[in-house]
Amino acid sequence: MTPEATTEPWRAWVDTANDRVRAAGQWRAPRAFDAAGPEGTLTATGDRVVSFASNDYLGLSQHPAVVGAAHDALDRWGAGAGAARLIVGSRPVHHDLEDALAEWRGTEAAVVFPTGFAANLGVLSTLAGPGVRICSDALNHASIIDGCRLARANGADVRVFAHRDLDALDALLAEPGAERLVVVTDTVFSMDGDVADVDGLVALCDRHGALLVLDEAHAVLQDPPSVPSGGPVVVQVGTLSKTLGALGGFVAGPRSVVDLLVNRARSYIFTTASSPADTAAALAAVGVVTSPEGEARRDRLRTHVARLRPGHPSPVVAVLLGEEAAALDAAARLLDAGLLVPAIRPPTVAPGTSRLRVALSAAHTDDQLDRLLSALSDLPVATTAPGGPA
Repeated sequence: MTPEATTEPWRAWVDTANDRVRAAGQWRAPRAFDAAGPEGTLTATGDRVVSFASNDYLGLSQHPAVVGAAHDALDRWGAGAGAARLIVGSRPVHHDLEDALAEWRGTEAAVVFPTGFAANLGVLSTLAGPGVRICSDALNHASIIDGCRLARANGADVRVFAHRDLDALDALLAEPGAERLVVVTDTVFSMDGDVADVDGLVALCDRHGALLVLDEAHAVLQDPPSVPSGGPVVVQVGTLSKTLGALGGFVAGPRSVVDLLVNRARSYIFTTASSPADTAAALAAVGVVTSPEGEARRDRLRTHVARLRPGHPSPVVAVLLGEEAAALDAAARLLDAGLLVPAIRPPTVAPGTSRLRVALSAAHTDDQLDRLLSALSDLPVATTAPGGPA
């Protein structure tokens, strides 16, 4: 560093950037929640609250078989995998999980990533290249958006179609100029809990010869996609941290696609493998999900959803309140009542669509749901936000 050089320009820039976030009323900080399951203690205040914020939809993060499998893996392999999968980070449990995931999702093969975010980055950047057009739903998750950005950097033509608008997608797919076509969408959208028309997407992709990428992260109540013999190539991206209650991501699909990801996806090749404990926990959770107990937990979750929003297709329920202040005030009122329900606001959602995001779990009790329903009924104005920006 020369005598004239200082760090002041960077310090000033960081301070200004933080001040802008605060001035916009969008300052965020994580809160410590000491909990095992939906109920726990906010360590900053000591208050006991019930969380309706977690994506542990089936309550499997606390399942004895899942926790026990993690303990056994710790005893056998230790805390970390120690390296990337292609170096020496792969343990037998990683391969066992991939086999179980492929069987569960009805595909030829599967590959595990450290996170679902990394899985989307890996898939979309690997499929990209000159001559590729990627069509992405307008309300797709941030991991898909960032994957599309990487795809664009790799030479792909990325287009965004209006949320769940199959006619708009059809027009994009019909445009000339692309050698290969990709459609990517969430199956269940994370901020509204509405669902994509998977059958319609499969039919469109079949007609245009497009590859379909489905992000199944929140699709706990949906069955794996059904693809007719000879239909389009379908790639399923999933997470181990929501339905399965562990940590990590996966891609399931044709063996050839999975093999390509293992050899080309930078977010797989150049990162340490998932911990043995997380991997073993996910493997045990797949066993629960595919058992009669798993179906019983889904049935219980469906009952909770029907009580809060009859006919709604997912455990993610949005309560639209409009302005940020209204959403923050509603979240504060619920917290005073011992209920932790997050206020979702820009930039996560578009201005004017701030909302409460209620996430239901099979682990919630009927009494806890009664408390939530009562507290929501006391809010000044609460309307739903199907199709709102995510």
